[in-house]
Amino acid sequence: MSWYEAAEKPEIAEFGPVRGLSVTGCGEPGGAAYGASVGALYAVMGALGAPMVPLEGRWWVEDERSPFEVPREEWWWHLFLRLPDEVDAIGEAVERVRPEVPAAARVQLVAFTEGRCVQMLHRGPYADEPASLAEMDALMHAEGLEANGLHHEIYLTDPKAQDQAKARTILRQPVR
Repeated sequence: MSWYEAAEKPEIAEFGPVRGLSVTGCGEPGGAAYGASVGALYAVMGALGAPMVPLEGRWWVEDERSPFEVPREEWWWHLFLRLPDEVDAIGEAVERVRPEVPAAARVQLVAFTEGRCVQMLHRGPYADEPASLAEMDALMHAEGLEANGLHHEIYLTDPKAQDQAKARTILRQPVR
């Protein structure tokens, strides 16, 4: 299964290790810290000469409440851009863009393994994701699975696009 593909209904999938550029932060999606971090990732990716790929985010809250009850400015994230296997040394690229993009100093090379997960393609605004997440939860419950890692989103369309009705986002939840 391709990293950038998912069915429109929940499905179980498995993914091995991936590596890429990442920035960790806290704040509202689309807020200042988030925007600076996205800009830093793409600046470093451009300096590497690597092909541009969709932005990804792995999300969590440090609260006992549901993420939907926590104010968005308290959401934590690891933003991520997947790198081709042959790209390794990011230090030079970071230093090259850092004078103009100070947030580039926070860009790191990371690897993680998604493993077994439940995923689906969500179409439409981010505000409508709870319905898709409920479908994913139903499959997890039916299969006797539980969440085992951070909620992961892959933005197949530009998150800043004006017409969110056309947005396409892969929603992925690692499970055990």
